[in-house]
Amino acid sequence: MAEPSIREVACKSALTRSRIPSLDYVVNPYAGCAHGCVYCYVPSMPWVAGRPEPWGSYVDVRINAPSVLARQLRRAGPGSVNLSTTTDPYQPAEARYRLTRACLGLLAEAGRPVSILTKSPLVTRDLDILARFPDVEVGFSIASVNQELINWFEPATPPVAARLDALSMLADSGIRTYAFLGPLLPFLSDSEEDIGRLVAEVARRGVSSLIADSMNLRGVAVQRMCRILCGRRPDLVVRYRAMSQGRTAYHRSLREVVRAQAARYRLEVVM
Repeated sequence: MAEPSIREVACKSALTRSRIPSLDYVVNPYAGCAHGCVYCYVPSMPWVAGRPEPWGSYVDVRINAPSVLARQLRRAGPGSVNLSTTTDPYQPAEARYRLTRACLGLLAEAGRPVSILTKSPLVTRDLDILARFPDVEVGFSIASVNQELINWFEPATPPVAARLDALSMLADSGIRTYAFLGPLLPFLSDSEEDIGRLVAEVARRGVSSLIADSMNLRGVAVQRMCRILCGRRPDLVVRYRAMSQGRTAYHRSLREVVRAQAARYRLEVVM
């Protein structure tokens, strides 16, 4: 894949109220994401849908995010903070710009509970700051332990093996960790055997809990997925299009499989 275009921009707000019931605040130091995962739901959001560039081809670096965050924290109400919901806070640009690291330092000083979700082992760079938090957790998003399958839909993400190693390093350092199993890929990584392998791998790395999610095939996600499947698994295209009409029953069934596998390791499942 071609390198994404990088643009430095100024933001007016860095700490925003979350629309997700379990989260209070969100910090997204970047807009856009170099990982460009095919199944990502973010391109369906109004602020992304209007951009002409393909998802994954651009990253906006919110260069003043730390200073804006510092100002907002002085007057914000209590609550936990999540990094991030519409981008990966440790995508490649973070190695250069270190915005996530700067924001974490401010959140540690403020004593805020923080939850991080990423696909990048770069998060281990910031173990020194993570150790300062009274309440912090780090999660890794992993859809499958089948690297070939991951390459179909996440060609620009760090290898699964590197993510698993990072989970071990964090847990060994005393950081609470979790695994985001998702999106589990319908008819590709959602069988009882596939889920069992994935749960076993993350359990070995000392995670405290699991979050599992079925694929959200809304908006442009179903189109993007079907383009890949046409070349890889054309037999699944019709089934994916059918699932885009509703996933309630599928999600309920998947939840039971995940919970049964997680119970073998006494892991809590949030789904």
